[in-house]
Amino acid sequence: MKDVSRLPGAAHHHWQWQARAACRGLGPGRFFHPAGERGEEREDRDEAAKRVCQGCPVRAACLEHALRTREPFGVWGGLTEEERRRLLSGAAARPVSV
Repeated sequence: MKDVSRLPGAAHHHWQWQARAACRGLGPGRFFHPAGERGEEREDRDEAAKRVCQGCPVRAACLEHALRTREPFGVWGGLTEEERRRLLSGAAARPVSV
């Protein structure tokens, strides 16, 4: 057997925030649009998802995860994929101050 003593331990602390999420147990249908959903139906679903996010105790951790991993789909941390994309492109366009 190989020596595994130098391997990192379990990474549970990276995901523990999910257990406290307001969306826990609600299913993905509220947060991820079905193929072809457009217009008012999509806006209504996004707004319903955002209402769940509003009072979520781990909203910041959720959004941070989505931004860090470049999550391409769904509402995470109260932002849609389009809103996150705009946020990231705006952040990329700003000069870094030293």
